[in-house]
Amino acid sequence: MTTDLKQFEAWFITGSQHLYGEETLRSVAEHSAQISKALNESSEIPVKIVFKPTVKTAEEIYKICQEANVTKNCIGIIAWMHTFSPAKMWIGGLKILQKPLVHLHTQFNRDIPWSTMDMDFMNLNQSAHGDREFGFIMSRMRINRKVIAGHWEDPQVREGLNTWLRAAAGWYDLQGAKFARFGDNMRNVAVTEGDKVEAEIKFGYSVNTYGIGDLVQVINQSLDSDIDNLVKEYADQYLLAESLVKGGSQHQSLREAAKIEIGLRNFLQAGQFKGFTDTFEDLHGMLQLPGIAVQRLMRDGYGFAGEGDWKTAALVRTMKVMGSGLAGGNAFMEDYTYHFEPGNSFVLGSHMLEVDESIASGPIRCEIHPLGIGGKADPVRLVFDAAAGPALNASVVDMGNRFRLLVNVVDPVEAKYELPKLPVARVLWKPQPDMKTGCAAWIYAGGAHHTCYSQNLTAEHLNDFANIAGLEYVSIDEHTNLNQFRNELKWNEVYYQSHTH
Repeated sequence: MTTDLKQFEAWFITGSQHLYGEETLRSVAEHSAQISKALNESSEIPVKIVFKPTVKTAEEIYKICQEANVTKNCIGIIAWMHTFSPAKMWIGGLKILQKPLVHLHTQFNRDIPWSTMDMDFMNLNQSAHGDREFGFIMSRMRINRKVIAGHWEDPQVREGLNTWLRAAAGWYDLQGAKFARFGDNMRNVAVTEGDKVEAEIKFGYSVNTYGIGDLVQVINQSLDSDIDNLVKEYADQYLLAESLVKGGSQHQSLREAAKIEIGLRNFLQAGQFKGFTDTFEDLHGMLQLPGIAVQRLMRDGYGFAGEGDWKTAALVRTMKVMGSGLAGGNAFMEDYTYHFEPGNSFVLGSHMLEVDESIASGPIRCEIHPLGIGGKADPVRLVFDAAAGPALNASVVDMGNRFRLLVNVVDPVEAKYELPKLPVARVLWKPQPDMKTGCAAWIYAGGAHHTCYSQNLTAEHLNDFANIAGLEYVSIDEHTNLNQFRNELKWNEVYYQSHTH
C-alpha cells in the first residue's frame, strides 16, 4: 500500500498588478492557466496542480493565502510573478501563510522573439525582475522556500517540482499525525530519547505512550478465522520454513505471529495512528516480540522504529509518503556491523527483526529463530537481502535546541556472501565519500544508529523537507571533506544558538 499523492493538490498562483491594463492581465491569466494545465497533466508531477486566478492586490493575496491555509489536501503553493508584482502587497499574505511555498522562477516563452519583441512584450514577460522583487520580500521576511529557476517545460525544472511536491506531501501527512509508543524507551539509551512536546510544535505530530496491556487486550480479541486467513496469506506470499507450515513443529508460533499482526493492525486502525514503536524490554502478556507483524505493517505504510525510537518511526512514515509511487522502498534500518577489509569496506545494515520487505530483492523467507534478548518465545520474521541501486540513510536527532536531519548517500553492495546463521533482513552498503570519512562524519554529527534507509529518495528530497520543516540539514556525500564538515557543524551551532525560539 502506498499513499495516493493525487489526493493532494498544490495551488498555482501568479502575481501581477493593475498597472499594465486588462489586455496584459488577460494574457497573464491565459499563460498561467496553460502552464498550470501542462504541469497537472505531466507524468513528472505527482500531485494535482490547481490553477488560481491572478492576484493583483494585497487584499487578493491575503485572501488566497488564507484560503490555502484552511483548504484540506492543499499541501503548498507554487508562486510565479509573470509581471512585476510589487512585493509590499505580499507582506500580509506571506505573514499568515502556513503552507509551504516553492518559487517557480520561469517565464512563459522559452526564447526571446528577437525580430518581433517590443515594449508590450517586455511589459508582459518580465518575470526576470518580477521574481526578483518577490524573492527579496521573502528573503527580507526570512521565509523558508525553494527556488526553482528555468523554463517550465524543462525536464529538470519539472523534476525539481516533483521533488519539492513529494517533500511537501510528506510534511502535510505529518500535520496532526499520531504515533503510538508501546512501552517506553529502551533503558539508558540517549539518542532515541527526545523532547516530544518540541517535536509536536516543530513537526506537527504527536507521540503518546500506550501500555502493552492495552495492546495485548486487542491482540487477544483476534478471531481464529482471521488468523487462519492471515496464515494462508503468509504461505502464499513467502517461503515458509518447514517447521512453520501447517503440521510443522512450530506452526503454532506462526499463528501467534499472525494473531499479533491482526491485533496490532486493529489497534492502529482504531486509533488512526500512522506509526508506532515498541521495545523488547516491555512485552508483558505477549508470547513473542512482533517481527513479521511489524515488517508487514511497515510495508503497508506505517512508520516504525524499535526500542521506543519515535523520531525514526515518524521519519520512516514521512519518507514512505514522499516515495509513494516510486520504484524501491523506504525501511527502518540500523547500522549493525562493519566490514573493514582494505579497499573493500562496507556496512552491514539490519535489525534484530524489523526491516520491511519494500526494499527486498529475491526470495523472501519466513523463518523462526531464537532472539537472544527479551526473554520471550522465538519470534517469526521475514528474511531477505535488499536490492542494489542508489540509496541513502537519514536520521533525525534531538540536539537540545533544535532537531537535526542527517543524510548519508550510500552505495549498496550486491550480496555475494552467504549468511546462513544470520536470520534477519539485511543490506550491505558503502558510505560516501568513503568508509572512514562517512562513518567519522556521521559520528561527529551525532547521527543515530537507527535510520530510514531509502532506495527511491534523494538528498534533495530530504533537503527540501528540512527546509519546509525548518530543520538543520546536514549531508554526507561524495563531496564531503571531514575538516570542512566539522567546521560546518560549528557554524551551524552558532547559527542555531542565535535562532532558538
